[in-house]
Amino acid sequence: MKLPHARAVWLMVIVTLMWSTAGVVTRHLEAARSFEVTFWRSLFTVLALLVILPLWQGRAVFAKIRRGGVDLWVSGVCWCVMFTAFMVALTITSTANVLVTMSVGPLFTALAARIFIGHKLPARTWGAIAVAGIGIAWMYGQQFGQGPLTGTLVALCVPLALACNWTVVQHAHATGHDVDLVPAVLIGAALSALVALPLAWPFQANAHDLGLLAFLGLFQLAIPCVLSVLCAKVLKAPEVALLSLLEVLFGIALAWVGAGETPAPSVLTGGALVMGALVVNEWLGWRQRR
Repeated sequence: MKLPHARAVWLMVIVTLMWSTAGVVTRHLEAARSFEVTFWRSLFTVLALLVILPLWQGRAVFAKIRRGGVDLWVSGVCWCVMFTAFMVALTITSTANVLVTMSVGPLFTALAARIFIGHKLPARTWGAIAVAGIGIAWMYGQQFGQGPLTGTLVALCVPLALACNWTVVQHAHATGHDVDLVPAVLIGAALSALVALPLAWPFQANAHDLGLLAFLGLFQLAIPCVLSVLCAKVLKAPEVALLSLLEVLFGIALAWVGAGETPAPSVLTGGALVMGALVVNEWLGWRQRR
């Protein structure tokens, strides 16, 4: 399925809007907490992908998983860490904290590529890393003495796992073993559900909570992950990176309007530095390539 460029851009905007619903939906849960939230969301994602993937890629998708090799499973473990850490962090800190912390993923990825693969980083990227580091340090520094940093530290696992995942995928590509990311997402969701299950017991979610968590599994994760893969086949990497930042803006706005979760001034200031650094870096890279 080949999308026109303009349609791919708008579809990617819709994808980021779907991703951004996690925070506001989580705030309306009544009984489910922490690892139980993670378990049900990951389980519903697995069930959704078990229907979507055979319809999209045929039954051969399961053969891809069996023949995927170590790289596919390492990628799946990285997705597992991202899924689990993201939802656990959302249950113990603000949506804005989680999303801004996650947004440094592209810069962590660039650093990982420099360290482990030897990719050279342009001066603009080093500058972006420095500015984003200041923003994150400001966020963390302002939170000292105002409560535990546990949620923000858990959220930090997401961009770290993202950087690891990208490095593995790029290394596999360089050696002629491409990793199909959609089956990797299925593996990650299944592992996340298995890891969270013993920690989620005894279950407390009611029917209302299960409905919201099923929504997250299907519409916040499974469907947008598949659509983002389609968009990535049309859009260039900088375009995807820039459009993905809309998740931060949408997510904070939805949690603010839909759940009354006002972001702290330190998060807005630090987040502005991080977002500004990412936007300028990607924009300059796009201009250079043109």
